Formats: sequence, structure tokens, C-alpha cells
Amino acid sequence: MPEIVYMLCAVMSSVCAYLLFRGYRHGGQKLLLWTSLSFALFAANNIFLFFDLAIYPELNLHGPLWRNVLGAVSGFLLLFGLIWELT
Repeated sequence: MPEIVYMLCAVMSSVCAYLLFRGYRHGGQKLLLWTSLSFALFAANNIFLFFDLAIYPELNLHGPLWRNVLGAVSGFLLLFGLIWELT
């Protein structure tokens, strides 16, 4: 059951990233670009979570470290985009 949730989160993050990037291409607002990049990294984080816990649970992929790094970078991108647009 948790595997389904991991994949649904990855799919929804990917769909959000795609729709935000499509909005950026159509309108050209930079905040949409930063948000789409952030959601793409959130999707990568969820995909890595799925592979780490569901597909290869016996391997030591240092999952918590890489998931925290991906989450921090995606949050940093979103914060950077928000600050960039305010200034």
C-alpha cells in the first residue's frame, strides 16, 4: 500500500511540474519556471523514495541523505524564485 502512495505522489508532482512549465512557456513568468523546477525535484525525490523503499529495500542507497538533499534543493529553488521575483 505505501508503494502506491509513493508513486501517486511522484505522478502528481510530475504533472504539476509539467503544467507549471507549460504555463511558463505560454506566459513567460519566471516564478512559474522556478516553481516547475522545484516540483520536478519533488518528483525526483518521490521517485527515489519509491526505488529506495519499495524496489531495492535490501540495498543501502543512503536514502535518507539523498532524499533530504533533494528536498532541500527543491525548497531552495522555490525560495530563490520567490525572492528573485520580489526584488
